[in-house]
Amino acid sequence: MGKSVLLWYKGGETMEIKALSREEYKGKRFTARYTTTGYIDIVPTPDGFRMERKAFPLPVERSFDDEFFSDWLDAPTAYGAFEDGLLIGYSEGAPEEWNNRFRISNICVFDASRRGGGVGSALMEAICAEAAKTGARMIVLETQTCNENAIAFYRRHGFEIIGFDMYSYSNDDPDRHEVRIEMGKKIPCFPS
Repeated sequence: MGKSVLLWYKGGETMEIKALSREEYKGKRFTARYTTTGYIDIVPTPDGFRMERKAFPLPVERSFDDEFFSDWLDAPTAYGAFEDGLLIGYSEGAPEEWNNRFRISNICVFDASRRGGGVGSALMEAICAEAAKTGARMIVLETQTCNENAIAFYRRHGFEIIGFDMYSYSNDDPDRHEVRIEMGKKIPCFPS
């Protein structure tokens, strides 16, 4: 993959989106944090499940640790958003050969105060363009029912909820209101 560079301008600031070197970043760790005021409650019903939004009594902070270019990914690609040489966010994904989909494994703007300013959208655009180049039929990703801002962000970018796993992380996921949901969108240029 070439080291293509995309420049983005906002309010006089320049942000550079560029492919990250696997050799330089593989295994480096980071912590992603977010604050949420609610969650999607997935309620079993006699006919299946019902989803409804519920509020937490107080805002809740959640976090998880991860690393760049994890070993479970086959042929991952990652893009970084840089300002003045500082990595402020990144997106990462890889093809899923067995079902011809492209999985976004991470998209993160590290500083919460920078979210909502276009950094995530520029990273999403870069990783979605990469997915289209692979010939994948669909782009998929995972998030949690309590990550309201991420769910809203993905919906703005054309993703919809396509499934869930009530006990993906632990046997307490429903009680913690942190159920894994899968979101996806078809790649428009893929023939049906």
